[in-house]
Amino acid sequence: MGYRKAEQILPNEIIELIQNYVDGECIYIPRKENNRRDWGESTSIREELKERNHNIYLDYKNGMKGTEIADKYFLSVKSIQRIIGKMK
Repeated sequence: MGYRKAEQILPNEIIELIQNYVDGECIYIPRKENNRRDWGESTSIREELKERNHNIYLDYKNGMKGTEIADKYFLSVKSIQRIIGKMK
């Protein structure tokens, strides 16, 4: 999400109205409910995490200890336990 200058997209009347409430501050304008996207929908992170978790489970099945897996993937042992529990 990037910033856009209000002067470039809003009429002066609307800018003046907004300035009655916030003057010179940054505000977030949320998306309309029907335009919202789920987390990770616009990137490949969901697939990457799915593949990573599958690899974690394979390492576990191949006899690696939780602490070794945690070190390999830079995660906590608790996170590894949670991932393995979900994959079972």
